[in-house]
Amino acid sequence: VYAAGEISGYITVAVNFRLAPPEVAFVLNDSTPSVVVFEERYLDIVAEVRAQVAQDIRYICIGTPPDWAESYEDVIQSGQSVPPKTRSKSDEIAHIIYTSGSTGRPKGAMLSHRAQYELARQVSAEGGTQGNDVHLVAMPLFHIGGKCKQLGYAFRGGTIVLHRRFDPRAVAEDTSKYKLTALHLAPVMLQAIMDLPDFSSFDFSSLKVIHYASAPMPVAQLRRALETFGYILIQHYGMTEIGIGTTLQMHQHSVDGDPIQVKRLGSAGQVPQGISVRIVDGKGSDLPCGESGEVVIRNPFLMTGYWNDMPATLDALKEGWMHTGDIGYLDEEDYLFIVDRKKDMIVSGGENIYPRDVEEALHAHPAISQAAVIGVPDAYWGEVVKAFVVFVDGKQASEEEIISFCKTRIASYKNPKSVEFREELPRLGNLKIDKKSLRKPYWSNHTRQVN
Repeated sequence: VYAAGEISGYITVAVNFRLAPPEVAFVLNDSTPSVVVFEERYLDIVAEVRAQVAQDIRYICIGTPPDWAESYEDVIQSGQSVPPKTRSKSDEIAHIIYTSGSTGRPKGAMLSHRAQYELARQVSAEGGTQGNDVHLVAMPLFHIGGKCKQLGYAFRGGTIVLHRRFDPRAVAEDTSKYKLTALHLAPVMLQAIMDLPDFSSFDFSSLKVIHYASAPMPVAQLRRALETFGYILIQHYGMTEIGIGTTLQMHQHSVDGDPIQVKRLGSAGQVPQGISVRIVDGKGSDLPCGESGEVVIRNPFLMTGYWNDMPATLDALKEGWMHTGDIGYLDEEDYLFIVDRKKDMIVSGGENIYPRDVEEALHAHPAISQAAVIGVPDAYWGEVVKAFVVFVDGKQASEEEIISFCKTRIASYKNPKSVEFREELPRLGNLKIDKKSLRKPYWSNHTRQVN
């Protein structure tokens, strides 16, 4: 479906299958598609969402369709063996990838054919991709990470192996079976593979490169990975709106280098050629080397803007620069260090979670009058969601009840892992919740304020 859109010029929107039905309905109502293609396994979700979607949509089911949908195989068979009447143009939109909204509203990042082409070329160049490479895509294709790696290897004519979900044993088995040359994993995924009790029974000798993203890898884990796989790791820092921003190349993983080299293992990598990164203050003025401010980026992969959301577009894209919302600094050789987030986004196991989504679910509980959500450190996931709640007078609920309630309203990976009950929440002078004070006890002993 992706390829058909890329060739013929149709915009493709991939929907996160982990979203709850109300969240899926928002994406459909916002993007207003003409056609929805879905697998039979998601029939119950799509059936529920249909009642919440206003526009007239053609539904195509991969598998046995219900009476209100067409068969995917029948649709394919009805096609003609001729080139499409329309062709994509470089400045037209190829993909819309929805990101969680810090204000509770997901935003659809519009990615043009030109931007995706340039991103594919960058990915293939940085990974040294060749036509005989075999790359495993274990990351979901509704995320930019999985999509850009798929494009990068397809760009060079490589082979793509797809996994429906991440399973460390399945990755190990397929590395041996298909002689995989490339993997793309979050640090937590790589750790799970190395922790397999029978790890030594699998053959990883064919691997040429392991891309990792979503967070720098702890030095102890990085040392173990390099000892296990060799110096074949590459770290990428990026996001849906920018594709790739910085890269820590294979030769820059110097766990036994000098103190500066070891410190840079905690960076997000170095600014590559063709990409510009600045650190700016609240007025948009450049800050000197080593001083922290907002990270702004300009590159050939930038999104065109947010679908159907001009205010958010104007806020993010200013004079051709993407304002990432991340706080960081550049050292004297343009290594980028991310130290905090301007926004409250939580990154847990590679998934972006915005507190507002979780807080909306918590506020829907009849016993809760106030709620605040933060990310707290976790050795395995990097960060996990923690909720603070204040009850309505005379009402109570247990931690288990609250977490179970959230599961009915938001995706499971967004659910709080713990709930703390408070008589009141700390407030700033403008009466906003003081999340900094909520975070402080959990992050005070960490040099980085995000994982």
